[in-house]
Amino acid sequence: MTEELPFVRAGSGPAFVLVHGYLGGSAQWQDQLHAFAPGHDVITPDLPGFGAAAALPGPDSIGSFAEAVLGCLDGLGIGRFALMGHSMGGMIVQEMAARAGDRVEKLVLYGTGPLGRMPDRFEPLETSMERLATEGVAATADRICATWFVKGNDATGYALARDLGRRANPQAARNALVAMRDWDGRAALAKLRMPCRIVWGDQDRSYRWPQVEALWRGIPDASLAVVPEASHAVHLEKPALFNAMIRDFLLPD
Repeated sequence: MTEELPFVRAGSGPAFVLVHGYLGGSAQWQDQLHAFAPGHDVITPDLPGFGAAAALPGPDSIGSFAEAVLGCLDGLGIGRFALMGHSMGGMIVQEMAARAGDRVEKLVLYGTGPLGRMPDRFEPLETSMERLATEGVAATADRICATWFVKGNDATGYALARDLGRRANPQAARNALVAMRDWDGRAALAKLRMPCRIVWGDQDRSYRWPQVEALWRGIPDASLAVVPEASHAVHLEKPALFNAMIRDFLLPD
């Protein structure tokens, strides 16, 4: 990817990069920008085809997404950084850490797993592809984003996620499903030697416990934080608790 990614940036201090997932965007990290900017240089890029980058073509591989984010950081002159990825963004940051592990000081894998096909997901990726083709991006965002919250479309935070998802480029929305379907990061887990925290809501309908356990057991220096009564969008459902867990991990060793 050669296009420059839009991003939101706030604060000063050590760099902390937040990578959103499928149907997401930098706007989902508003609370985290506020929480972490006092001590960190927080950078939240929009992935190509999503959010503020909806005009850009979306890649069809997780590796290409990783290259786009690394290119964005290179353009900003960011050498080393702490890194967090949510959902598909968690796959992307695993790929970034495998390719440029010497630059990643700490790694947060949030609501994600090492296998893009996502066994026991609320619906198979192929079903999501078929429904996206027939129903369109808006209806897909309305439906899928509801699965990210324990209270569904009645949850605080659902409207933000839904409206952000509706902005996705249709081509990018489909390509990202292909990228996830075709990605498998399990072989690289043992090579991720940086400190890692895995964060998971215990009612996540996208990434089930076997995926999370594979990360926890497969990454040598990984700790696990399980959030009760939370689903896929913990940072929107329980932001204070989520931020406290991340802040604790980011503290100097």
